[in-house]
Amino acid sequence: MSGQLQSSASDGDVPEQVGRAWALLLSHWLTQAADIEHFGFFDTLDAAGRPQLRADKTILVQARMLFTLSHLALITGGETQLVELAKRQAGALAAFRKAAGLYCRAVRRDGTPTGRREDGIARSYDQSFVLLGLVTWNRIAPSVDTETEIEACWSAIGSQLTDATTGLLLEHDGVIDPAAPHAPPRAQNPHMHLYEACLQAFEMTGAAVWLDRASMLRNVALRYFLDEETGSIREWIAPDLADLPGAAGLRREPGHQCEWAWLLRREASFSGNASLDDLAVRLMNFADRHGFAQSGRMRGAALDAVSATGQIQEEAFLLWPQTEAIKVFAQRHAYGDIAAGPRALDLVALVFDRWFSATPFWINRVDSAGLVLWPETLTRLFYHLALALTEGARAGLWAVPRGN
Repeated sequence: MSGQLQSSASDGDVPEQVGRAWALLLSHWLTQAADIEHFGFFDTLDAAGRPQLRADKTILVQARMLFTLSHLALITGGETQLVELAKRQAGALAAFRKAAGLYCRAVRRDGTPTGRREDGIARSYDQSFVLLGLVTWNRIAPSVDTETEIEACWSAIGSQLTDATTGLLLEHDGVIDPAAPHAPPRAQNPHMHLYEACLQAFEMTGAAVWLDRASMLRNVALRYFLDEETGSIREWIAPDLADLPGAAGLRREPGHQCEWAWLLRREASFSGNASLDDLAVRLMNFADRHGFAQSGRMRGAALDAVSATGQIQEEAFLLWPQTEAIKVFAQRHAYGDIAAGPRALDLVALVFDRWFSATPFWINRVDSAGLVLWPETLTRLFYHLALALTEGARAGLWAVPRGN
């Protein structure tokens, strides 16, 4: 891809760039990242585009890939290769299954246990993506078994990964007392992605129960993580529900501001609840004021982290926040925001130039000068890329080719 994707949005080449990127990712990356010898996908490719053959596999990556392949199959009208890959990927989840609806964090490449305690736990963050993948795959190939596992997954989250006192998700199924001083901090991220999974389940099935579940999760999450004063989302709170001290308590991630805003407006489109649109605007107002680089080679890119008062905490740029910003800009464009479309186009062009042009596929992180900080291609980011590209296509900003 080097040398092909280095123009700016002002050149009018973004649609062509998207098409080229799409063709390369589907025709080459999927082949390179798939583990044909065993199952599923490799978690990481090195800077030369070679899979890390000895690395373990995580349920996060495998579940995200099930969702992404299923999503792309739906978007492309049932592209045969994508459906077959999604079918194969649905089988990959079995290697991680602890019990009905519950999946461990990681296994060895061949699917055998790693023997490490931390790999045997079931994390609420991971479970949200299992649910996301299963409900999307079930839209393509409906089955009683998949439907049963979907409900088992939801039940396991409620019975083994939820704090009965607050309704907040537990970090993992090994947490005994979530309010104990030594317990993990409460994190917003699992709540956001389980909210996403419930909204997806509603879109895939039309079943009102999923919209009710989404509303319940959103209410719990925002009760504890929304900073009403600034219109921002806390990343963590202490086990006793107090603010964390220092930088961790003040940390705000612009990528998550964008992601929450996108989800809130998505729920609003399903439910007609206009107050969710208003909240989405508040979250993006904070992100627009503080969350994007204002000058230099990374102008317009979403920062990794700022504080609740707007100071930059991490002046570096992961790939995934850019994709979340593209998604919400595309969504805002579709709703009539005339400034949002050009911002999406400019940011896509920047992504191609900074994260794609010096590697066979994509890199993970750059600094404020655009220099590479983290050169590996992380498979888990394909989920972010695919949604950003398809949201832009849905909004009419570019086309996603149906063939590869």
